[in-house]
Amino acid sequence: MKAMFRSAARSAGLLLAYTVVGGAVLAAVYAVTHNTIQKNEDDARRKLVAETLTPGSYNNDLLQGQFTLPHDPLLGNGDTGSLAWQAREQGIPVAVVLEATAPDGYGGEISLLVGVTRQGNISGVRVVEQHETPGLGDYIELAKSRWIHVFDGRSLSNTTDTGWQVKKDGGQFDYVTGATVTPRAVVKAVHHALQYVAAHQKILFSSHPGDHS
Repeated sequence: MKAMFRSAARSAGLLLAYTVVGGAVLAAVYAVTHNTIQKNEDDARRKLVAETLTPGSYNNDLLQGQFTLPHDPLLGNGDTGSLAWQAREQGIPVAVVLEATAPDGYGGEISLLVGVTRQGNISGVRVVEQHETPGLGDYIELAKSRWIHVFDGRSLSNTTDTGWQVKKDGGQFDYVTGATVTPRAVVKAVHHALQYVAAHQKILFSSHPGDHS
């Protein structure tokens, strides 16, 4: 009986030792890789946000200019709000990049980044995530088509409210025949993002945009 207890105790001790060593190894691996993973994620986000801005128009670290916007139907964001980034030149805000969601894509929600200058012009739009039909509605992706550039330079002043539609609906934006739902949703979301910026221009281009309410 004692031998059985000793054997069980040794097994338990070995299991505990393996657990401790395994936990230590995992902790060490996490400590070594966490910073690298975080840096890679930050670099990828910084690059995508930068794609919606005019190169050379700002000189701050975009991630340092990150802040959170509250829920607003114009942005299509949830109750937790969404992110935005302020681009600055010599400390002066020159553009903002907003997360916006088109809720009515053919395959569901389409997540966007919309860059808008202080003058109210779109500097760029990029698709972050979409689930449109491959080979048809996915031409909104820059990797598949240059269609997304149709928004460059657009503003509320140079495009009327009725112009913010695809040409099939009487607007000014091109679309691919047979895939109208997707661009219609994106055009609407970008228009709403511009309206949001116009309504909150003062705070978005202030020195403390995170105080937005």
